[in-house]
Amino acid sequence: MDFTRLIQIQLSDDTEIKPFRCAEDDLNGFLFDDAKHFQKELMAVTYLLEDLQENVTVAYFSLLADKISFNPDERNVWNRLNRNIPNPKRRRNYPAVKIGRLAVNEKYAGTGVGTFVLDNIKYAFTTVKRLGCRFITVDALMSAAPFYEKNGFRFFTDLDKDEETRLMFFDLKNFA
Repeated sequence: MDFTRLIQIQLSDDTEIKPFRCAEDDLNGFLFDDAKHFQKELMAVTYLLEDLQENVTVAYFSLLADKISFNPDERNVWNRLNRNIPNPKRRRNYPAVKIGRLAVNEKYAGTGVGTFVLDNIKYAFTTVKRLGCRFITVDALMSAAPFYEKNGFRFFTDLDKDEETRLMFFDLKNFA
């Protein structure tokens, strides 16, 4: 796919969302029914990836603040995270950005657009550095977990292995 044809815009109140449909109805509903409200309430910021030649929304993603916190019941997970952080910098909380939603138009599924979006998010937080952020987190749908794994995300715990979503993380230090 020719990614140079795509533009990224931040959703605003007056943005007219171009046609979009993905396989998950919940993700379609969020874009058309909730994204502007979440943005207005300062709960999440949504970005659209548009193909102006085709007049469609190719993908969208929403970002919000998050943190990874020490849980005494998950000491082994915390030890694994801390191994990559120098002793003087270790904390009980680490700054993170959460991908609240990420969806690709079904017409563009399998073209690498999802990986392109993730790489751009990783780039923005490791290169542009508008704020300190060590991790990206996501509550991945079970169907999307293999996609995130392929893109370097790891499961945070096994406690949610039978749930609809799995908490996953990516250490941005691995991208920098």
